[in-house]
Amino acid sequence: MVSNQISALRPAFNNPATTPELTPALQASVNQKLSEVITLLKNAVIEFGSHHDITFANSMGAEDMVLTDIILRNQLDIEIFSLDTGRLPTETYDLIAATEETYQTKLKIFFPQAEPVQHYVRTNGINAFYASIDLRKACCFMRKVEPLQRALQGKKAWITGMRAEQSTTRVDLPLRQFDQGNALEKFNPLTHWSEQEVWGYISMFNVPYNKLHDQFYPSIGCAPCTRAVAVGEDVRAGRWWWEDPLNKECGLHVKK
Repeated sequence: MVSNQISALRPAFNNPATTPELTPALQASVNQKLSEVITLLKNAVIEFGSHHDITFANSMGAEDMVLTDIILRNQLDIEIFSLDTGRLPTETYDLIAATEETYQTKLKIFFPQAEPVQHYVRTNGINAFYASIDLRKACCFMRKVEPLQRALQGKKAWITGMRAEQSTTRVDLPLRQFDQGNALEKFNPLTHWSEQEVWGYISMFNVPYNKLHDQFYPSIGCAPCTRAVAVGEDVRAGRWWWEDPLNKECGLHVKK
C-alpha cells in the first residue's frame, strides 16, 4: 500500500522543469500515457510470469521514480532493484531512504565486487576515469555493468525508465526490444513521454524525487561524473561531460 506521506525532498531551487504548470492538457496527456504504461506492465507480468521473473532497474532518476510509483501504487508483481556504485551523490542515498519510507518497501540493492574496485583504484587512481574513455568505461563496467548482470541473472525480462528524447543515443528507443547483451526482453515504458509529462506525473501524484533535479541536474549518475546543465542544454549534457555526446553511455544500454 502506498503511503500518503508528503516527501521532504523539495528544496527551494528555481528549476522550472521540475515544477510544470499542471494544465488540463498536461494532466490529460499524463493520464492517457499512464493508462498505456499500466497496460504494458500488466501484460508483461502476464507474459513473463509473476514470480519475480520480471524486474525493474531503478536508477533513482525522475523517470525511474515515476515507474516506481506506478508499480507500487498498482501493486504490480515486479521486482525493483537499484545499483549502489559506491560513488553516488548524498542526495541519491537520501532518496533511496525516502523511497523505502514513503512506499513502505525495501529496494533490492546490488553493489560492485570489492576486489576489482580495489585493484582499479590502486593501479589507476581514485579518479582515473577522467584520464581516458577506456578507464571511464572500465570504471562503469565494474561499478554498474557487472552488478546489473548479477541483478538480471535468472530473469526473463527487465524494465527501464529510458526515454527517446533523452539523448542522441536513444532517439529510436522502442517500447519493447530484445536485449541481446543480457539475452532477455527489455521494456522501456516511458520512451514516448516528454520531460514535462514526467514532471507532471511527479507533481500530480506527489512522487519523491532527487533534490539535485531542482539544482538543474536532469540526469544523475555517480557524483564525480555528473554536473548541472545550463538552460537549453541537452538533458544528458551533464553526464561524462568531457566526452563525445554521441558515445555517452555507461554500458548498461549499449546497442549491439
